[in-house]
Amino acid sequence: MDAVEAAAYTVPTDAPEGDGTLTWDSTTLVLVRVRSGDTTGTGWTYGAPATAQVVTGQLAPIVTGTSAWDVPAANEAMCRAVRNAGLPGLIAGAVSAVDIALWDLKARLLDLPLAQLFGHARSQVPVYGSGGFTTYDAVRQDRQLRGWVEEQGIPRVKIKIGQSWGTDESRDRDRLVRARRSIGDSTELYVDANGAYGVKQAVDMARFLDDLGVTWFEEPVSSDHLTALAQVRSQIAPEVAAGEYGYTLPYFGHMLRAGAVDCLQADATRCGGLTTWLRVSALAHAFGVDLSGHCAPHVHAHVAAAAPNLRHLEWFHDHVRIEESLFDGTLDPSGGTISPGADGSPGLGLSFRDERAAPCRVG
Repeated sequence: MDAVEAAAYTVPTDAPEGDGTLTWDSTTLVLVRVRSGDTTGTGWTYGAPATAQVVTGQLAPIVTGTSAWDVPAANEAMCRAVRNAGLPGLIAGAVSAVDIALWDLKARLLDLPLAQLFGHARSQVPVYGSGGFTTYDAVRQDRQLRGWVEEQGIPRVKIKIGQSWGTDESRDRDRLVRARRSIGDSTELYVDANGAYGVKQAVDMARFLDDLGVTWFEEPVSSDHLTALAQVRSQIAPEVAAGEYGYTLPYFGHMLRAGAVDCLQADATRCGGLTTWLRVSALAHAFGVDLSGHCAPHVHAHVAAAAPNLRHLEWFHDHVRIEESLFDGTLDPSGGTISPGADGSPGLGLSFRDERAAPCRVG
């Protein structure tokens, strides 16, 4: 490995976005490039601009000079090196972005699509449309949902609920009724509360969700409280999903042993990159639990194709918009699936548009 570089790009949202517990008007992509000879691999995460400083200041000296073939060794070395700095959170995002770039580099050196390097368990990866922010009015929500279902043919969609930390259930229920009306009865409807509810409130809300045919209830309560999550799961009909805030492999083991989820989520831009995401997939498979890729769809596309227990991948509006704007080679979700590596392009099959991203650079 000859060089490791990082840069941060903050991109404004196309409208104010929010969920049950947070609102935002911009999103920062932290891009990592690793170089071996004339070949460059690219990875990224979403987080604070300071993540780029972690990459260049703490991780680059660890990775530079190592073999481009031995990605798991580099991953382990990075995780050990940041012990005292504290792995979970921002630093885990930095490790993840470097790991993703290393896998992209290795596949490019071999002139293979990354999905082919990992080995396909499936040729097509199911996706679900995700957005439906609590900040949207009825018109914008309807337009987004109909766009996924009617224009792109995606048969499963998700909206955010838990308005204002669960204090406005009447609006949650109204938006859900409108969502079902927008997509019709044959489309799967999912919801994400981002941990906004308490246990009893979540159980009560789940009865309403079940009546509307909602089959996926993501983070009905905080995923920090696995016992509470398991309590909700044991009392409701919709499947419970969580795991997007898992930063280490043991966390996912704790979640599975607690019986907290019907479907596990993992985010390769947070959990330690593609190296750890594959391990999470294997761990979930051992428990007989499906895995869903969280956000950053073009990071997950190839590794998702390698997971035999994959449920689907989140086609998250905020990240899709950024990735389609800043990268060439993005995938088409028409019909509800994507086909990573089908065109034979090496690595992740993407190229970063530096000139397009330049005005957004913040570090």
